[in-house]
Amino acid sequence: MTLATLNLTTLEQTIGYTFTNPQLLTQALTHRSYVNENKNASANNERLEFLGDAVVEIWASNVLFHQFTSLPEGQLTNLRSLLVRTENLASVALTINLGDYLLLSRGEAAHGGRANISLLADTFESLVGAIYVDSNIATVFEFLNKHLLPTLATISQLKVIKDPKSYFQEICQSATGVTPHYTIVSQTGPDHARTFEASVMVGDRSIAVGTGNSKQKAEEAAAIAATKVFETSKPIN
Repeated sequence: MTLATLNLTTLEQTIGYTFTNPQLLTQALTHRSYVNENKNASANNERLEFLGDAVVEIWASNVLFHQFTSLPEGQLTNLRSLLVRTENLASVALTINLGDYLLLSRGEAAHGGRANISLLADTFESLVGAIYVDSNIATVFEFLNKHLLPTLATISQLKVIKDPKSYFQEICQSATGVTPHYTIVSQTGPDHARTFEASVMVGDRSIAVGTGNSKQKAEEAAAIAATKVFETSKPIN
């Protein structure tokens, strides 16, 4: 995908929003790797991602505050963590085929960047930021109500609402008697756009790894992956 071949009309139809300033949508889809490889690309999507992350957070807080009037603050916080976590945002990005429109370097695309969970979630946040800049808070809330709110139905049906790390800790302690801990395996990228890889450890054994644009997100991704390991196979004590 290049700027010359990028046709965003279908994407706008899918998301239900037409940009007044199409350049904002192009920027939202532009990964830093593409800018590094193409001199004609002016800006990547990291600033929009920063803004979109904040918008998603306030939207989620507002929705949960009004829909779950009997939940205490702690459970609301955990529910919000599940709603805005990387995997959930990426799942929405997949439903709108966001990966098909990403502007990536040849290397990033060749290594599966269009299906990378962390990258998809970041791009979804960039898209949210772009819609906010192009319109207003009410419009971007409508977009999130249409595309992200439906995922809340499944999340809220969990018997116990817990953040991924707390949930994995409980099942790990129950299965092994050991409390898991996390270690940051690697950090890549410039200071303003770090990608972290975290490993969740049970004793001296690495159960799973996860990536994210913060240590917390990487650890949550590792916890989710480790939960799947425990749920689909018999853990080794």
